[in-house]
Amino acid sequence: MKKFLSVMSVFILLFVAACSNDSTASGDDTWEPEKTIEIVAPAGPGGGWDTTARMAAKIFEEEEIIDQGLGVVNKPGGGGAVAWAYIHGKDSPYNLFVNSPPLLLVPLNGQSEYTFNDFTPISNLIADYAAIAVSADAEWDNLNELFEDMKKDPESIAVVGASSPGSMDHIQFVHVAKAAGVDITKIKYVSDQDGGALTQLLNGSVEVFSTGVAETVEQVRAGNIKVLGITSEERLTGEVLEDFPTAIEQGIDASFINWRGFFGPADMDQAALDYYEQKFKELNDSEGWAGVREQYGWSEMYMDHEEYVDFLTEQEKEMKALLDELGLGN
Repeated sequence: MKKFLSVMSVFILLFVAACSNDSTASGDDTWEPEKTIEIVAPAGPGGGWDTTARMAAKIFEEEEIIDQGLGVVNKPGGGGAVAWAYIHGKDSPYNLFVNSPPLLLVPLNGQSEYTFNDFTPISNLIADYAAIAVSADAEWDNLNELFEDMKKDPESIAVVGASSPGSMDHIQFVHVAKAAGVDITKIKYVSDQDGGALTQLLNGSVEVFSTGVAETVEQVRAGNIKVLGITSEERLTGEVLEDFPTAIEQGIDASFINWRGFFGPADMDQAALDYYEQKFKELNDSEGWAGVREQYGWSEMYMDHEEYVDFLTEQEKEMKALLDELGLGN
């Protein structure tokens, strides 16, 4: 009898140990944040990156999608390169950042050593679009009129943008201009990264402003500028936005998506990636985020981690070909 009890005791101990090990293994498959999550906007306050980061943090908290606090930190400089270097120095699931096409363009034109492959794409949330604008009293009323003059003498018309040469405001304009038949190697692009691009347009220093759709609405409403065309495939909805013609409807076969999503540090632990992927999906599907999209004229463009990686890989190839044609490839 004692021998039987002894054998049973050993069996019970082994069983408990096995259950304990299974529980630990199962626990390793999940992750929950235990402190404040930092979201980095790779630019100063205002603009697409900052607005996306702050609105995401706001809805995460208001709709109780994430229980821990979320703080937004601005890391401007280098068209995003300063923020990428900062994040690359982190090895923590508590440091996220928002980004868009410059994460592809800036490394490709040699202004950053970090590419999207040095980080962990989590989820893309929105699509924003480019606007090509001129002053309200400009001689052009549509894109075709502008591009006809640029075909004759591209260097006579200056285009200003807030990004560096070879980055977003530059590339989105030349993408459309190329489709219209303009010699894009001769386009005069002026980079103003200090917030003075609109001022240059209004004081006559430049003729054309390449920017985001959302940045034009108030100026159009005030009667200061007019938008000749936008890069969405179809007209957008909403007051003022619905009046902006697309390049496509003007016979120019070109669209340009300013995708915007969230990333983490390199080699993010799978459990943390799974957590964030789920939470960003909940954010995307929430009523609060739908309201944010409508407020800023953003379109829904959700992608999970795997879809995002495939999309970015293809986008990188397309951007490289355009930069190489401009002679700006690294």
